Amino acid sequence: QVQLVESGGGLVQPGGSLRLSCTSSQITLQYYAIGWFRQAPGKEREMVAYITSTDGSTHYLHSVKGRFTISRDNAKNTVDLQMNSLKPEDTSVYYCASGPWGSDDEHEYDYWGQGTQVTVSS
Repeated sequence: QVQLVESGGGLVQPGGSLRLSCTSSQITLQYYAIGWFRQAPGKEREMVAYITSTDGSTHYLHSVKGRFTISRDNAKNTVDLQMNSLKPEDTSVYYCASGPWGSDDEHEYDYWGQGTQVTVSS
């Protein structure tokens, strides 16, 4: 069973920054599309950002455009999500997932991590 592992979550004040990282010891992430999703209590899981494996194009949830950046570090086998200007409404459990091609549909992804909590609060 392929597993992804997220790290980098935590508590941050509004306006602050966090960098999440996704890795796997079982697959080479550069050959897969990688998506970052989030789910807050009582809400549906939503796509935050994804990066394709073909041309490296990136796509973002409208509300995070200009604040979040998804990127690959192939040497480290990671896909990172840099989150700046964080807002309380960004508070969620953040998950990374891998799939054959990028999509905002969670059902297009095959393997998932356990999630990392991000809390934005003063």
